[in-house]
Amino acid sequence: MATLSFNPTRIRTPSFKYYNHIPTTSRSPSTILPCTNIPSIYNRNPSKLRRFRPYSVSESSVSIQKEEGVLDDVEGGGEEEDDPTAELSYLDPETDVESISEWELDFCSRPILDVRGKKVWELLVCDNSLSLQYTKYFPNNVINSITLKDAIVNISQELGVPLPEKIRFFRSQMQTIITKACKELGITSIPSKRCLSLLLWLEERYETVYMRHPGFQKGSKPLLALDNPFPMELPENLFGERWAFVQLPYSAIREEVSSLETNFVFGAGLDLDLLGIEIDDKTLIPGLAVASSRAKPLAAWMNGLEVCSIEADTARACLILSVGISTRYVYATYKKSPVTTSEAEAWEAAKKACGGLHFLAIQEDLDSEDCVGFWLLLDLPPPPV
Repeated sequence: MATLSFNPTRIRTPSFKYYNHIPTTSRSPSTILPCTNIPSIYNRNPSKLRRFRPYSVSESSVSIQKEEGVLDDVEGGGEEEDDPTAELSYLDPETDVESISEWELDFCSRPILDVRGKKVWELLVCDNSLSLQYTKYFPNNVINSITLKDAIVNISQELGVPLPEKIRFFRSQMQTIITKACKELGITSIPSKRCLSLLLWLEERYETVYMRHPGFQKGSKPLLALDNPFPMELPENLFGERWAFVQLPYSAIREEVSSLETNFVFGAGLDLDLLGIEIDDKTLIPGLAVASSRAKPLAAWMNGLEVCSIEADTARACLILSVGISTRYVYATYKKSPVTTSEAEAWEAAKKACGGLHFLAIQEDLDSEDCVGFWLLLDLPPPPV
């Protein structure tokens, strides 16, 4: 079974050279997605879904590129061990600074105590390609929007980059502070769990920095845990008309992601190089296809939601759509039976086998070869801090 392996060569540390197809019903749009029956995915005719192929667990596999750790690269090289108390201010010299228009930001306490016995806070900022990386520690008595606003300006000035157009963040508890600081600087703040680079960087820093810090508190629970609320009813404008569990070979996934820009398709991709994942072009990636006669308006609405992931909830016999930071919707329901439960479990198993990788496709018809919306998604565990 595949597990994600973060690509350490993308991270800078202070010591390394610097720091189906469910048939539609005749009811109103508010009841179209929920269904009464699901045909077996194992028997679905591939020609009916064309490029989306019926799912089979045995066909799905992912090999993970096991990068050697950065510490291994310098072992025996005579360089001093990195200082976990050091701060980082890095900009890739080959990067066009004008291209960095979006930042990912976390401003939260760490499992580290200062000399006063109080938890240290840290500002962590990067862009999605990790071309920009910045860290700074703060005492807990200066945590406010003014401190954050000044820090954002300082990053821009210190690294010589323009203020970003957008800043994404994933902690709902910090929304007021982050939103206020961004608003005063004319920056759009976006609550979103699609802070993939930031989340993986936090996981990496927990092991390589925080655990080695002299003030580290083992067993300390996160001060601002991520929310996982009960799913709500789906807004009417987000309903489709038909849906199906599907799969695409990875080669087709790459084509769909590239078409987001070339064909002006709604949606979002992921930086798989950042994950250190190597996927064979024939590897099948599980997904969900949604068809609607109003596919373009539906995709446009979805595009503004920061789509995070889709989960098959077998206990409730439904699909859960996660968007933004903590919003969860009942995206579709189905009649619970051994067959439908088995299908949903198989789809979840496929995601797990692919390290959590899956997708959402919106089409005008399930038989169509074109998508008007495509989102590559990833289930990630919550960060350890």
